[in-house]
Amino acid sequence: MRLLVIEDDTELRELLGRALKKQGFAVDLCADGTEGLYYATEYPVDLAIVDLGLPGHSGMDIVREVRRRELRFPILVLTARSDWQDKVQALELGADDYVTKPFRLEEVMARVQALLRRSGGHASPIVRFGPLEINLSSQDVRLDDQTLELTSFEYKVLEYFALHPDQVVSKLELNDHLYDEDADPDSNVIEVLVGRLRRKLDPAGDWQPIETLRGRGYRFRAGKD
Repeated sequence: MRLLVIEDDTELRELLGRALKKQGFAVDLCADGTEGLYYATEYPVDLAIVDLGLPGHSGMDIVREVRRRELRFPILVLTARSDWQDKVQALELGADDYVTKPFRLEEVMARVQALLRRSGGHASPIVRFGPLEINLSSQDVRLDDQTLELTSFEYKVLEYFALHPDQVVSKLELNDHLYDEDADPDSNVIEVLVGRLRRKLDPAGDWQPIETLRGRGYRFRAGKD
């Protein structure tokens, strides 16, 4: 999943970036509202964290413009303790949640996970597809009640498929949502990751949850319970 952080406080921006990357997210960091608005509207984004008090375009401007363009990714706004009017206005403009400064990183991480689950149509952190169980919070995966060991990027691919079941997902889309702007993966890395994941999910070849659509990409068809 690819997240965007728009925060002008350098220390806080870097802190959020490190914490989110530690959770396995690809993260783009922007230091002002002008750059942030460009990233929010021109790059693939699964969730944005937006400070309201930004130089250039304000956080309110970003929320307003993102929703005006009918971009539906969740937006978590950061606001000062006393600015209750800003909280109300941001929510009315289309923000999904807010965190008041100063905050604990654990709270931000929990709200990010909850918003991502909600945007994928999952109220619970645990989703099931046939014999497969994925805990989106702990990132634990079980197959036939046995723990399935996945690498970080194998899990990222599986998570993206799980949040977009029965949808055609192109290789470019996977690449854009798995890596931030600074990454430069090999051209065939997505094929390799999907191939390894397919073998781990279906070693006997009788379940076939990942369908390859020639010239289009992949579709995760796992027979969701």
